[in-house]
Amino acid sequence: MRYQIFDASKIVLVTFVFSAIIMQLMKKIAVHVDAIDRPRSDEGNRHIHKKATPKLGGLGIFLAFLVGYMCFGEQSIRMNSILIGSFIVVLTGILDDIKPIRASHKLLGHIAAALIITFYGGILLDQISAFGYTLNFGIWSYPITIFFIIACTNIINLIDGLDGLSGGICTIFYITIAIIGFFQARYGSLVMTLTLIMLGSTLGFLLHNFNPAKIFAGDCATFMGFIISIITLLEFKGPALISFFVPLTILGIPILDTLFAIIRRLLKKQPPFQADKEHLHHQLLGMNFSPKVTVLIIYAINILFATASIFYTLRDATMGIILYIIIFILVIWFVLHTTIISDKTPKIRQKVKEKLKITKKDEEKSKTKKSTKK
Repeated sequence: MRYQIFDASKIVLVTFVFSAIIMQLMKKIAVHVDAIDRPRSDEGNRHIHKKATPKLGGLGIFLAFLVGYMCFGEQSIRMNSILIGSFIVVLTGILDDIKPIRASHKLLGHIAAALIITFYGGILLDQISAFGYTLNFGIWSYPITIFFIIACTNIINLIDGLDGLSGGICTIFYITIAIIGFFQARYGSLVMTLTLIMLGSTLGFLLHNFNPAKIFAGDCATFMGFIISIITLLEFKGPALISFFVPLTILGIPILDTLFAIIRRLLKKQPPFQADKEHLHHQLLGMNFSPKVTVLIIYAINILFATASIFYTLRDATMGIILYIIIFILVIWFVLHTTIISDKTPKIRQKVKEKLKITKKDEEKSKTKKSTKK
């Protein structure tokens, strides 16, 4: 166990150091090719930053990932498919960072990457297990896997609105999977190697991306989501099959934020992926939290999700379920007290309160009348 921890630390350290160093080069390249994120005052802009910031941080993570693979990875058909798919996703992101491309063109790139993973790599979500039950997808496993990869690829990019937000959430995911993998004696597996390489690579990026950010991941942030989808799919292939919702609950924040965003926009009769300023971090900023504190609050919530997943998987399923229930209550409270789903939610809540007050007053009056008659 001690040797495994030392070996894992070596993987994380090497990729972290390379990532931290390469980010300096990425800043210069971004300036040279004009891959700069400039602040905009238009209402639809999701970002909060006030000064021009270089992008291509996601490319730096990918390069650190390649170094990690060359040093510690093993060649296989699956790994080859992951490398090819990653290259397509990153290339699509670079093109969009330099000169924005159509969403449909980006989607084609992500579909191509997902097809390579599914058909060439043979990585499939062919079944899921939860609460002791197993569901086999059969022929539907192919479109489901492709959809799952594309969804995960984009979900991290959609929440990347504050310094250190996406990088921190991904780091928490990698740490959680690494902990689960160690306790399940899965060190040396492909999923553990990918997790440790990505952990070091993302930490190196986070060193430059945490508030105040000196570089953004840009659209190459999709690479982090892409690898997360692969790690999750590989978890399903493990000998100790993890329940379907466990790896996904580690990503509870980005999943819920994306789900709420889609519902919110559909209620407003807007395109489901149109940018707005009603995301979770915007809601917290509206409560007068600073950007840095907002990110730390989101980290804390995500750590709660991760802790519940660790308890449910490794230690005490009951404790894990209790934590999930606490999270569910917090989510309901947040939905009812903010405009994260609808602008009308606080107004509806206020009307319900007023009606309850009126009902109580009527009951008190009727009781008073009855007592007077007696």
